[in-house]
Amino acid sequence: MDLTIDQLRQIMPASMRASSFLGPLNAAMREFGIDTAQRQGMFLANVGAESGQLSTLVENLNYSADRIRVIGNASQPGSRWRSLVPRAAELAGNPERMGNAVYCNRMGNGDEASGEGFLYRGRGLLQTTGKTNYTALMMALHVDCVEHPELLATPEAAARAAAYYWHANDLSQYADAGDFDGVCDIINIGRKTAAIGDSMDYAKRLAMYKNAKQVLQ
Repeated sequence: MDLTIDQLRQIMPASMRASSFLGPLNAAMREFGIDTAQRQGMFLANVGAESGQLSTLVENLNYSADRIRVIGNASQPGSRWRSLVPRAAELAGNPERMGNAVYCNRMGNGDEASGEGFLYRGRGLLQTTGKTNYTALMMALHVDCVEHPELLATPEAAARAAAYYWHANDLSQYADAGDFDGVCDIINIGRKTAAIGDSMDYAKRLAMYKNAKQVLQ
């Protein structure tokens, strides 16, 4: 079933871009089998949480030095974020330098000098990140987001990328089983966890899902 504009605005009341996304979201959900109220509710709740209700399609890498230190010191010893603590002053307020530092030599990206960390930073409704993931989307969707990564910040490509992620990770099986926590884990953490609510902003996701169920019933 297709969403109406009223339904989308009720599910994401803070969104200022509902009208721009209505058609692309409906087309993407049809394309990738997100075709029941339960699947759509879980999909839209996570899309809304990850994108600030359709408002954030490009990762914000503008960190203060204090924030870099807080995140880094809370991270595991030897992790990438921990390694950035001594460079906090250098990286603060410089999104390009920050992206290249935090994402270099990972997910198919080259070293810091390559600029690929910033080039392939998180984009789209579910924040596709890294050259390997951009390349996978290019092959699956026939959208040249490797040469033109900015395409993932358009409503059409952003919606298709999110729905493709759902399909590629077989999230309909979790949705059909009523496992909202499992859907959230895989989208936000990348794997299913044993605990309930491990995903970031789980309470916000759950509240949006409960609202979506009411709207879509």
